[in-house]
Amino acid sequence: MQQGKTAYALIALGANLPFEGAAPETTLERARQALVDEGFGIQSFSRLFSTPCFPVGAGPDYVNAAAVVEIPENLDAASVLARLHAVEARFGRERLQRWGMRTLDIDLLAVGDSVLPDAATQDLWRNLSPEAQAREAPSGLILPHPRMQDRAFVLVPLADVAPDWVHPRLGQSVRQMLAALPMADRDAMKPLMKPL
Repeated sequence: MQQGKTAYALIALGANLPFEGAAPETTLERARQALVDEGFGIQSFSRLFSTPCFPVGAGPDYVNAAAVVEIPENLDAASVLARLHAVEARFGRERLQRWGMRTLDIDLLAVGDSVLPDAATQDLWRNLSPEAQAREAPSGLILPHPRMQDRAFVLVPLADVAPDWVHPRLGQSVRQMLAALPMADRDAMKPLMKPL
């Protein structure tokens, strides 16, 4: 997502726990403003979607969204991630359990067509088995996000805002990656509202 010298990032947002009495939908709406407060320009913000909790019955359903954000000038990807974590912290995010329930989760999916830290590492983490993914976590930032192509809760909202973005290692657009997912996964995503 590069236009001239302006850099853009793709992010995914999700929540399934209330924060200070507010429902996850409200948290995601407030997170949009918090991103602006951290210096990000919101180019586009998707609809909100209801997503079944995984594994089924493990907790309340999630609310998910995606956005294309303009990156503040001269920020590298690690600094972008740090600012996203600062927004999460404002909404009570605690990193206690991998893939656990949360008041707010913001994933950095991609920064333009950057591949970090390098192609071999990105490919390695992207190709891990689901079992290994559940057990292991990378020690550093990997871009594009190594599991984005597998997750309807990422790709369905992302198709609202960046359907033509092409994964630099897979050579597929968001639209193509979404079409490759099982229909049941796509159908489980229920829109809650119009784009913010």
